[in-house]
Amino acid sequence: MEYNDSATAADLRQRAHDFMEEVVLPAERAHDGGEVVPHETIADLRESAREYDVYAPQIPEEYGGMGLGLRDVLPLFEEAGRSLLGAPAMRVDAPDEGNMHTLELVGTEAQKDEWLRPLVAGEVNSAFGMTEPAPGGGSDPKMLRTTAERASGRAGDEWVIDGHKWWTTQGSAADVILLMARTDEEAHPYAGCSIILVPTDTEGVEIVRDIPHLGPASSSEGHAEVRFDDVRVPAENLLGEENEGFTIAQQRLGPARLTHCMRFSGMADRALTVAKTYMSDREAFGSSVADKQAQRFAVAEAETQLHAARTMVRDAAEKIARGEEARVEVSMSKVFAARVAQETIDLAVQCCGGAGISRDLPLADFYEAVRAFRIIDGTDEVHKRTIARDAFDEDAVRPEELESLPRFGESAD
Repeated sequence: MEYNDSATAADLRQRAHDFMEEVVLPAERAHDGGEVVPHETIADLRESAREYDVYAPQIPEEYGGMGLGLRDVLPLFEEAGRSLLGAPAMRVDAPDEGNMHTLELVGTEAQKDEWLRPLVAGEVNSAFGMTEPAPGGGSDPKMLRTTAERASGRAGDEWVIDGHKWWTTQGSAADVILLMARTDEEAHPYAGCSIILVPTDTEGVEIVRDIPHLGPASSSEGHAEVRFDDVRVPAENLLGEENEGFTIAQQRLGPARLTHCMRFSGMADRALTVAKTYMSDREAFGSSVADKQAQRFAVAEAETQLHAARTMVRDAAEKIARGEEARVEVSMSKVFAARVAQETIDLAVQCCGGAGISRDLPLADFYEAVRAFRIIDGTDEVHKRTIARDAFDEDAVRPEELESLPRFGESAD
C-alpha cells in the first residue's frame, strides 16, 4: 500500500524493518515464552538499534535522538509494534516516549539536562501520574483530587503535594513521575491543574504496589498505585506554566495516541502474518486451513481494516504536523485502531487453534496486551463522546433538512 510517506520515512521504516527481522525477532524467538525478558536483553537491543540508526528517532539530535517529525517516524512505530521488544529497543516505548516529548515541549533547559537526556539514553525511567482511584479522576479528569500547594520551606519556595494515584505505568521502576495535580482549587479543573516533576525518592512518595493486571507474561511493565503524603519538591519542578497542565497534557496525548495506534497496528499485522503462515502449513479435513473460505474471508476483512487504520492515523498526524489540534481525528483513529487491532489478534489466535493460546507463539502475549488498548489513553466511550460532540455541533445540525417532512397531525399533501 502507498501511504504518501516521505523518502525519509520510507528509509527509516526499511532500517527499522531490517532491525526487527535481523535482531529483535531472533531475540524474541530465543526467549522462553512466559518468562520476563531481562533488562540486559533490552540494553543489548538498544545498542544494536543505535548501530542500525533507528534509536529515538522522535527526539531532537541535541538530546540524543534523530530529530525527525511525527509524520516521518510513524512507520517506524508500526515496525516496532511487531514485537513487544521492538518499542523499548528503539526507545519509542510508552510512557517514556510521551514523557520525553512533554519535556522537550515545555521543559526548562535545567529540566531537560536533568531528565530528558538520561531518559533518551535509557539511563532512567519515568511515569505519568494522572489516573486516580474513585472518587478521583479517571475517565473524567475534571474529578482530579490530588493537590499541590505553593509554600515557603527551609529550602525556599516549594510545592507541597498530597494525593493518591493508580495505574501509573512504570511507576514502581520510575525515577521521576510527571504528576498532574490541582494547583488552583477555586478554578475549573481544566484551568487549575499543573504538571510537576516528582522524583520517586522524595520523602512522602509511597509506591504502594504494582496492580495485578491483564498483560503479557514476557513484560515486566507494572502499573503502580502511588500515594503522596506531604511531598515537597522545589518550585522549579513545575513543568511548563502553572495551571496549564491540561493544555500540556493534550499536546502530549495527541501524538502519543497516534504512536500507540501504530505500535498496535504493527502488533496486529505481525499476528496476522503468524496466523497466515500457520494456516498455510496446517492441514485439516483434506486441505490446508488457508484454503477454507471462512478463514480466507476473515483474513481479507482484517487486512482491509488494518489498511483503513493506517490511513486514519496518517491523516490525523498530517493535521498535527500542520499545527492543528486534530482532537476528533485522533479520537477516531484511537477508537478504530484499538478495535481493529483487538479483533485481528483475536482472529489470529483462533486461526492458530491450540498453538495460538500457547506461549510458543507471541499471540498469547499480544492478546493480553491489546485488550488494554481500548482503555489506556482514553476509553472508547470517552473518545466517542468527543466524536459525537463534534458530530452534533451547531454547524452540523441543519433544521432545514427536515422542512419537507410532514409534522404530526398534518397532511402529507
